[in-house]
Amino acid sequence: FAALELNPLYLHDQEESGQVAVLAPNIPAIYELHFAVPMAGAVLCTLNIRHDSAMVSVLLKHSEAKVILVDYQFLDVANGALQILSKENIKLPHLILIPDCDKRPSNSPIMEYEPFLAMGRPHFEVVWPNDEWDPIALNYTSGTTSSPKGVVYSHRGAYLNSLSAVLLNEMPSMPVYLWTVPMFHCNGWCLTWAVAAQGGTNICLRNVTAEGIFTSIDRHQVSHMGGAPTVLNMIIHAPPSIRRPLPRKVAVMTGGAPPPPQVLFMMDELGFNVTHSYGLTETYGPGTVCTWKPEWSSLSRDEQAKIKARQGLHHIGMEEVDVKDPASMKSVLPDAKTMGEVMFRGNVVMNGYLKNARATEEAFKGGWFRTGDLAVKHPDGYIELKDRAKDIIISGGENISTIEVESVVFSHPSVLDAAVVGRPDDYWGETPCAFVKLKDGNNATMDEIIKYCRDRLPHYMAPKTVIFDDLPKTSTGKTQKFVLRQRAKAMGSITKPASKL
Repeated sequence: FAALELNPLYLHDQEESGQVAVLAPNIPAIYELHFAVPMAGAVLCTLNIRHDSAMVSVLLKHSEAKVILVDYQFLDVANGALQILSKENIKLPHLILIPDCDKRPSNSPIMEYEPFLAMGRPHFEVVWPNDEWDPIALNYTSGTTSSPKGVVYSHRGAYLNSLSAVLLNEMPSMPVYLWTVPMFHCNGWCLTWAVAAQGGTNICLRNVTAEGIFTSIDRHQVSHMGGAPTVLNMIIHAPPSIRRPLPRKVAVMTGGAPPPPQVLFMMDELGFNVTHSYGLTETYGPGTVCTWKPEWSSLSRDEQAKIKARQGLHHIGMEEVDVKDPASMKSVLPDAKTMGEVMFRGNVVMNGYLKNARATEEAFKGGWFRTGDLAVKHPDGYIELKDRAKDIIISGGENISTIEVESVVFSHPSVLDAAVVGRPDDYWGETPCAFVKLKDGNNATMDEIIKYCRDRLPHYMAPKTVIFDDLPKTSTGKTQKFVLRQRAKAMGSITKPASKL
């Protein structure tokens, strides 16, 4: 395997190891490259398939990728990126096409994946890192075309997080893992390597659909999978014609925004056991896990759902997670009320941001990695996320957690998805604005949603505005709140300024 996979990376004018970029969905080739590239002494740089040519060109330039392997569906994007780069005085990366396996080989002059592998030496030896802190992967997170943020993973961190993933997913020998988490995102939460460590089978979904999920589980006896809350939403709202009885209980690790209680109830009824985790690209994906305690099983379903939505404790590979006052760096009281910033430190936190010493220094100010997420700490040490620092709504001097408001909006029987942001207000400063997507065939009015929330929340927390529309999403299923904030800002104040005397 290594002989065929690795050597070609050094047959293309590469005098030393460099970055190898991949632009592909969840297909076997991107999984293979998680082993081939590091074992060749190079650094794997997986790119988000949602990026356009302009952004891909920026990331190729920033990463200094020597090779880019591209799935056939994204060849136009890659060619567009190379066209942009050709106007600059830089050496272009070699493009290798991963073709459609259902089609006959073309006569294209572009080097294709399998012929590329065939160029390898049969007795290749693995190139081991000089140091365990050497980079293994480069993952790009939030940033702009003028300031991309490349998160550097180390061999040590990836190894420890892979072993931790086996434990926190309670993964036995020879699991069957269904890939709904994009492998280009945090290297699939390091489960690319974890599944291999357990001798598992990988079921790759090029396109994530409810039908594909249920069919794969039934056909391949899937034992584990992961996914953002949007994937859970897709599953529970699948039409009866698509749903199938599960051959066995399927363990699901979810991350991102806390799943609403209704989602957890319905997933359990369908045969999925959901565990909530929390982390960032900078922590190799999940850094905490909401480990279930036996005594919680006797609680009501509502109480169980509330606990399941917590972010929990750091997993075995992470040294420490805490909720701290960002100014004093003192831990907040474990009273489930006092908010602070979530901070991590340990071996499975990134080495830093590529070519951005200032951002790295700022992120680790005080000796901890600062997430920018606000949370409380419960008496048992479990943390519970309340909001992103930039998402918190301050209305009349009161802090409003958008997560809490979203959970109530989501519980409305007609609501499929919801997100809440602040809308500027001349009197209150900001007021909650809810963006809502309704279930097919359901109707609800703005007044109905507002009343529903006022009946279940303090009135100042209830939305004052409701917009019915699709919610913009990232490739990993997260709502793009910055887009919604821009829309809310463009609406102007809901309260008219007082007339001058």
